[in-house]
Amino acid sequence: MDMSSDFDRLLFFEHARKTAETTYAKNPLDVDNLTRWGGALLELSQFQSVPDSKKMIQESISKLEEALSLNPKKHDTLWCLGNALTSQAFLTPDQDEAREYFDKSAVYFKQAVEEDPSNELYRKSLEVSTKAPELHSEIHKHGGPEFAGPSASFTSTMTSKKKKSSDLKYDVLGWVILAVGIVAWVGFAKSHVPPPPPAQ
Repeated sequence: MDMSSDFDRLLFFEHARKTAETTYAKNPLDVDNLTRWGGALLELSQFQSVPDSKKMIQESISKLEEALSLNPKKHDTLWCLGNALTSQAFLTPDQDEAREYFDKSAVYFKQAVEEDPSNELYRKSLEVSTKAPELHSEIHKHGGPEFAGPSASFTSTMTSKKKKSSDLKYDVLGWVILAVGIVAWVGFAKSHVPPPPPAQ
């Protein structure tokens, strides 16, 4: 992945996070804003070390849960929370603990599908989430994921460690990273968040 585009994404989501924080101070009951905040934190978590990434994902989960407490049927929030829990699961070495996160994420994906049955991405997420524990076990056999730096590092690390990975593994891993990006970009595009000023 192009380094400059990673840097642009980092700037974009950091700006979006700050914007969401400011908006929250004015209106803590804005569900869309809480969802965007959770999405931005989830994106930013991909640029951290594993311990910092886990903290940021936990913060994302808490914002998304807050949004759902205000509107339990908001399908994009349900879906984004499913992604956050999936990301947390992949960063958790203990299989039983990770399984709990995967189980919870599947519940949220299922609810998102129920609220918006025609959404292809939600259906795909639910379908692939059943295969995620198998990939988790494979990743942690080979030393676990490595975050920090460009978001593509997670993918490239696994590609180099497991050249003979099946399509399933690429499918799940690609989906985890791509899905997070999609929900965040779509949410921000809808909200017309102004872009950050260009770097000098």
